[in-house]
Amino acid sequence: MTSLPLYRAADLRRIEAAAADQPLMQRAGYAAAKLAMMIGGDRGAAILVLAGPGNNGGDAFEVARLLRERFFDPYTVFLGNAKGLPPDAAAAYQRFVEAGGITHSALPAIFEGPRWSLIVDGLFGIGLKREIVEPYAGLIHNANALAVRDGCPLLALDCPSGLDADTGKLSGATILASHTITFIGGKPGLFTGDGPDHCGEVSVAPLDLDAQSIMPAAGRSVGRELFSAQLKARPHNCHKGSHGDAGILGGAPTMVGAALLAARAALRLGSGRVYVGLIDKHAPALDAQQLELMLRTPEKLIGSGLTALACGPGMGTSHEARVLLEKACALDLPLVLDADALNLVAAEGELHVALATRNPSVAPTVLTPHPAEAARLLDCDVAVVQADRIGAALELSTRFNALVALKGCGTVVASPEDAWFINTSGNPGLATAGSGDVLTGMITALLAQGWPALEALLAAVHLHGCAADCLVAQGSGPVGLTAGELIDSARGCLNAWISGAA
Repeated sequence: MTSLPLYRAADLRRIEAAAADQPLMQRAGYAAAKLAMMIGGDRGAAILVLAGPGNNGGDAFEVARLLRERFFDPYTVFLGNAKGLPPDAAAAYQRFVEAGGITHSALPAIFEGPRWSLIVDGLFGIGLKREIVEPYAGLIHNANALAVRDGCPLLALDCPSGLDADTGKLSGATILASHTITFIGGKPGLFTGDGPDHCGEVSVAPLDLDAQSIMPAAGRSVGRELFSAQLKARPHNCHKGSHGDAGILGGAPTMVGAALLAARAALRLGSGRVYVGLIDKHAPALDAQQLELMLRTPEKLIGSGLTALACGPGMGTSHEARVLLEKACALDLPLVLDADALNLVAAEGELHVALATRNPSVAPTVLTPHPAEAARLLDCDVAVVQADRIGAALELSTRFNALVALKGCGTVVASPEDAWFINTSGNPGLATAGSGDVLTGMITALLAQGWPALEALLAAVHLHGCAADCLVAQGSGPVGLTAGELIDSARGCLNAWISGAA
């Protein structure tokens, strides 16, 4: 997927206001009706259209009118008051009625109604910020049930009703769309949180607007073009020292595997040399499955002249781990913190200061928390983080003067300059032990090879998801996918990207 500009509702309202002289609702209706005809079966097929009390309802009236003109049979349900519609939606309703359309105040009785070839959700759009109550909640539940009963597509207009388009948070009853056509530009809530489980296949209809010229988007989805300048073939005249020295610090007792997973990922993503400092005093002297890794004491690792260092995989929260982390924060090199390193920072104010005062131009910091770790860092509940994943990532980035990847469905990447990105690659197979350790190793590998920090983070996050997608396409997962399998898949994807960019 190419990188999409992502707009929050407030910015979209400004864009719409700037283009108020243009027939945006008619254009939205045309784009949606065109898609509806592609996925809704043959002419004459029964299509259920749900129209809400606001401008999303106006879009639905335009769709229903255009479908009637093309000899489909839309059954339009409208529970609102036509006199209370906003001006544009009222005009769309009037066009619908003048063209012979009629509305119904209820669905047909479930055993008497037709079998639907398509259901169109035009109940609530991007402005919804409250929980949906009756009678609309019941209408949403029934629409979802009818789509399952009839095995038909469910097309959401702009955003599935019940989903917060800014955050991906649910507002009670929510449409389970198979397709979403969103207007003007992408919305962040479609791609993070609960959005991907409710939007289905997302397409963007720009409505003949150049939204970026009206208002540049604050966010983007992650696409390969954001880091393609770094996808360069290696010269023949190179050696291992040309590709950086990555370090992994972690591996407390019973957690050595986490550090080794990160180190193996760093090696197979191209680091010239990978050093591992294991905290467990009884750790093995070598990795029997990856003999190329160089294991040493944590103290020796920190003084090894690395080009990038990761701390956290299996690190534990002992006093020794805290002292080592403090020394690592003082190094003038790219630093990746994950897992227990983040928990130590959350518990220690001095470490917070040590991070915030690092110089990002020579020693960039990357934090990769999952929601629970993010909540500890922000001293709040996980639910607060998940209610606004973009806001939480931006707050972490500002507070710690660091790049942040808030992991989860639709990983959010944020920078201290208030830029944010949402990754769309990946699948549920990534929800497995060690997956985050592999991501840490991948980020560290790219940093060690001299990639700029933001590009390294975006590429690693996207590659991590693409590796899982490739494995699922080959029949390995998502159920039972293991973190170790991601490493070789990621290596293959990265080399394919580089050869394709040449």
